[in-house]
This record gives sequence, C-alpha cells and structure tokens, in this order.
Amino acid sequence: MLEITFVHTRSRLWSRSVGDGAGNVMEAVMGVSGPIRVVVAKPGLDGHDRGAKVIARALRDAGMEVIYTGLHQTPEQVVDTAIQEDADAIGLSILSGAHMTLFAKVLDLLKDRDALDIKVFGGGIIPEADIAPLKELGVAEIFTPGTPTTDAVAWVRANVRQGAEA
Repeated sequence: MLEITFVHTRSRLWSRSVGDGAGNVMEAVMGVSGPIRVVVAKPGLDGHDRGAKVIARALRDAGMEVIYTGLHQTPEQVVDTAIQEDADAIGLSILSGAHMTLFAKVLDLLKDRDALDIKVFGGGIIPEADIAPLKELGVAEIFTPGTPTTDAVAWVRANVRQGAEA
C-alpha cells in the first residue's frame, strides 16, 4: 500500500512516499511558492520607525509580503513572528546603538529554533566599523542611511529565496 504524507516547513513543501511494498522510499522538495515574505521589525527601545515603514512599503510595492511588527519588539517576539508567518527574511531597523546586541540575539534565537534559513538583514544608524563584525555574526546585509529603497529591494530579490517570484 502506498502512503503519501505532506509536511510543510518554512516556505518549503516536502512530499514523502513511504511503504510501496518494495521497500522504496521517495522524498522530494515540491518547491517554494508565493511571494517572498519579509518581517520588518523595530527591536528594542528605539521609537523612530519612519525608515522601517519606508522599507516595508518599498518591499510591499515590489510584490513581496511584508509583516511589520511595530515598535519596541523583543528579539523573541521578532523570531516568533518570523517563524509563525513563514518568513523568508527578517529586516531589523535599529537606530538606538544596540545593533550588536540585538542582531546577535535574533541570530542566536534563529539558531536555537533551527530557523537559520531565515535571512537577517538590517539598517539604521550603524557605524561602518560595526558592519564587518555584524556580517561575521551572520547578518546577510546592512543598509545605512541614504540607501535608495530600490537597492534594498534589489538585494532582497537577489539574495532571499533565490529564484522566487516577487
């Protein structure tokens, strides 16, 4: 008897056929579907969200699904939202100076939750000297003030879920 089960995990639908009587097992990725999904978040005590809203709108206008978490989110809330919303990426906006701590915490939580396939990028007031250490931690990209929204959109399209239709 042929048994087929489907398991949906973050942005991937897997199909597994088991028990065909001959001991054969078939497993394949069915593919990635839908637009790129991005959680845009303002972690910490920073209360200035204009930049985050501008990026969220630019990504939305480019055909991506954007989940904006609002102000004063904890890293735990950001990661929980990304997993619950089946996000492909998290974009953090940080102006408070706590970028080293907040990015590190989000990345640690993603690792703990076995969700490192969710790319993390961000922007805000981040000194040039901190960009390389952030990338060493696992932050995929940092956008500094004045970055055109078209550059951020192009980066997300090229680096988040490559090949996805957005």
